[in-house]
Amino acid sequence: MKSELEILTRGVSEVIDVAHLEEKLRSGKKLRVKLGVDPTSPNIHIGRAVVLWKLREFQDLGHTAVLIVGDFTGQIGDTSDKDAERPMLSEDEVKKNMKSYFQQAFKILDKRKTETKYNSTWLKKLGFMEIGRIADLFGLHEFASRELIKKRIDAGKRVSLRELLYPLMQGYDSVAVRADVELGGTDQRFNMLAGRTIQPAYGQQPQDILITKFPLTGTDGRKMSSSWGNVINITDAPGDIFGKVMSITDALIPEYLEMAARLPQAEIDVLLTQMKNGANPREIKSRLAYEVVALYHGTEEARKAQIEFDRVFSTGALPEEIPEHPGAGMTVIDFMTAYQFASSKGEAKRLVDQKAVKINEAPVTSWEVQLKTGDIIQVGPRKFGRVR
Repeated sequence: MKSELEILTRGVSEVIDVAHLEEKLRSGKKLRVKLGVDPTSPNIHIGRAVVLWKLREFQDLGHTAVLIVGDFTGQIGDTSDKDAERPMLSEDEVKKNMKSYFQQAFKILDKRKTETKYNSTWLKKLGFMEIGRIADLFGLHEFASRELIKKRIDAGKRVSLRELLYPLMQGYDSVAVRADVELGGTDQRFNMLAGRTIQPAYGQQPQDILITKFPLTGTDGRKMSSSWGNVINITDAPGDIFGKVMSITDALIPEYLEMAARLPQAEIDVLLTQMKNGANPREIKSRLAYEVVALYHGTEEARKAQIEFDRVFSTGALPEEIPEHPGAGMTVIDFMTAYQFASSKGEAKRLVDQKAVKINEAPVTSWEVQLKTGDIIQVGPRKFGRVR
């Protein structure tokens, strides 16, 4: 179990108001700790999981976790971390995305100590008069001075009035659940401060804020984002998680050890010292990958994934289990696109041109190669499929 001090420091970028929150934690008061998640994609990835694990740490100290799935705010769209306007999602899209959100979150949170909410419950009821009162607490300059919004305005890009409303809605969520603390990543700072502004207008004490070091870097070196496909989802198969972690650059090992694994800090320090003193980064990364898989699938599956990775990638052997797909007579490009070995025909062609595609261990040299039953297709070091 984490101590109060470690909760406020490890993986944390900023706490507002740190002295006040420390006092509340020492007092023994049971706090209501809020986290809101918008279902803009169907899966929770390990970057989003960083703040969920922080919420679990508060649970382990006896506090109440309040997990809000933003079925209303998810439709409106938050552009806090975007350099362009996020399009509105339909109600059906949001419903589809959030279908298994709580199930995924309970891979991390203790279900017995979690209050679950949908923010449409209260946000749909707000009328223009109420929204006007809330909006009166803010000035346009406060919104327009935010870094990404200012860049868009300076560049002459459109900023919709809808985007101005999002922080008001997230802030009102804190009123609705009577939050003592709100958790979020660095991109949520303005939205969480909105909660501190709105709560006193409803006779509540302003919530404290804990901001995690977010976003986690994705597998391609950019911010981890579902829209870019550079994510490691907590529902991915053990072997896929292991392989994706092994694919990150050595420079990302410290970040992933701190934010994606749950090792004690003393153990992390030992691993980083070993790497600094010349230990093979691949061995450190293998330990990291094991720990990440174990978090979501257990130690036995992590052990199997580690053994299988070493067998396949150290000896060049084929995986013991290869997914089968109907595809006899299809071109290699169509097969790759149909079964998500590539996101588009253009990407599939580029992978062939880069000699990253093999059939029966021989590099593919033409886009028009046709597949036959029993062929084994390999794309990159980790993706395999058998034609049936």
